[in-house]
Amino acid sequence: MEAGIYPYFREIESDQDTVVTIKGQKVLMFGSNSYLGLTNHPKIKEAAKKAIDKYGTGCAGSRFLNGTLDIHIELEERLAGLVGKDEALCFSTGFQVNLGVVSVLTGRRDYLLLDELDHASIIEGSRLTFSRILKYAHNDMHSLENKLKRCNPDSIKLIVVDGIFSMEGDIVKLPELVDLAEKYNATIMVDDAHSIGVLGKNGSGTSSYFGLTEKVDLIMGTFSKSLASLGGFIASDKEIINFIKHNSRSLIFSASITPASAASVLAALDIMESEPERIQHLWDITNYALKNFKEMGFDTGKSETPIIPLFIRDNIKALKMTQMLLAEGIFVNPVVSPAVPKKDCLIRYSLMATHTKEQVDISIKKITLVAKELGILN
Repeated sequence: MEAGIYPYFREIESDQDTVVTIKGQKVLMFGSNSYLGLTNHPKIKEAAKKAIDKYGTGCAGSRFLNGTLDIHIELEERLAGLVGKDEALCFSTGFQVNLGVVSVLTGRRDYLLLDELDHASIIEGSRLTFSRILKYAHNDMHSLENKLKRCNPDSIKLIVVDGIFSMEGDIVKLPELVDLAEKYNATIMVDDAHSIGVLGKNGSGTSSYFGLTEKVDLIMGTFSKSLASLGGFIASDKEIINFIKHNSRSLIFSASITPASAASVLAALDIMESEPERIQHLWDITNYALKNFKEMGFDTGKSETPIIPLFIRDNIKALKMTQMLLAEGIFVNPVVSPAVPKKDCLIRYSLMATHTKEQVDISIKKITLVAKELGILN
């Protein structure tokens, strides 16, 4: 703040689209998680309005008591079908899903095995357990196996992992992870917050992408990214969902998602499943951007998804670059320590299915010029 390069809480005065308005100026948005570009889709807005007309603006209670509507049940049945599980359960936010699920599934004599780059919500959930927490090196199956070898074979071993890692943009090595889980009798939970709408058949997630739905025990997802709303869900077999319903504090003691939020997700699912060309364009534009960034000399790490990290490896330069790009009409997000190690600080550039090649070209040209001005590129 004192240096004048504070890049957070920037006020947006318009909808979340490929172009947003900040301080009256048009800015190209490359910092959104709206991967399918649905947040201002007319069908979704209309569905939200109709839900408000029918149900009002809120539920005034938790799902456990007076806050369960028929639209919630309809949504849960739809989500369970999407990801190929018996049942699903909706929470008020994606963060609350991980907080409320990770914290209740294992006991004192059990183990939680976490990728070192798992989302913060998974880490917070693990801190509420009495289980032993073992972190393994990022996407390193040899490291995971070494941790599994340390576990009591008679204890529950729950591996919780991101499907797409939210900062690095790489995909979990799920086939190898499944092999290890079977070898050591472990259970798998995949956080598909950034995978729903991006990976798998009709955007159904990481497990579908690898053809391993039956091998993954729990699938988590959020509504605030591809599904253009707010909330989250966990899907699994009936027994596990019933246990979570009656033990998860972030479910029991939080108000349920609003009728408009639930209706928005249902409408987004309709669009996602009926317009596969959206997902295809997202991948086309992703591959185009990755190729061009690499040709310009940027280090994009191991990303293979619409989340493209541009490694800067200098906190101050990453913050300055963000500010300079905003002045040039490009919105991106800086990720600096302690969110990541200082040596791994980056600019997080993310794509939507509604971006055009022309918009990507403009952004890459301006990002390259700023990077050269700051000495990040030669």
